[in-house]
Amino acid sequence: MRRFFRVSLHRQKGFTLVEVAIVAAIVLIAAIVGIPAINGYIIENKVPAVAQELQRFIARTKASSQGLGTTPYAGIGIVQLANALRGSSVVTVSGAGAAAIVRHGLGASDGRIVLAAGTMTSAGDAFELTLDKVNEAACPGLAAVMQRVSERIVINGSAVKQPGTGNAAGVYDAVGADGACTSGDTNTFSFTAR
Repeated sequence: MRRFFRVSLHRQKGFTLVEVAIVAAIVLIAAIVGIPAINGYIIENKVPAVAQELQRFIARTKASSQGLGTTPYAGIGIVQLANALRGSSVVTVSGAGAAAIVRHGLGASDGRIVLAAGTMTSAGDAFELTLDKVNEAACPGLAAVMQRVSERIVINGSAVKQPGTGNAAGVYDAVGADGACTSGDTNTFSFTAR
């Protein structure tokens, strides 16, 4: 009869509270270290799409201004930029008219793109796109992509491409662009085209 009432005294298998706490701490540390790296990777991968939208805008603006005299961009501003990019799946446009806001998504959530008439030789003969609060992950890749359609590029106040003399194209300084970039969502880009 003893064999029918035999009680098994095997210990139940599982994790102790200390083991669970150690694993949770490791996961938390990995998340703290990994999330900024993932965010940088996401921003870096957005650069070509945002740059493509800006290149398209520049090409359309140049094409539509041909034959308008020496100052074709005199009245250009946020209205034209917002209207051109409103349907974009990459940048965000909110508001309308002069109160429109265009956000680039390459850094801080409130990073904006601003369009204004610029000057190369006289007022209104060029236009300038300015992006503020751009993350370091997008820098200098954004400048490298945009250098094909921009006559002048300024990053955080440092010119990394200047117009050439005569009809010659300016030379883009990739090393200078890399050196002009700062860490965080603090970079400001200015692209001038005509």
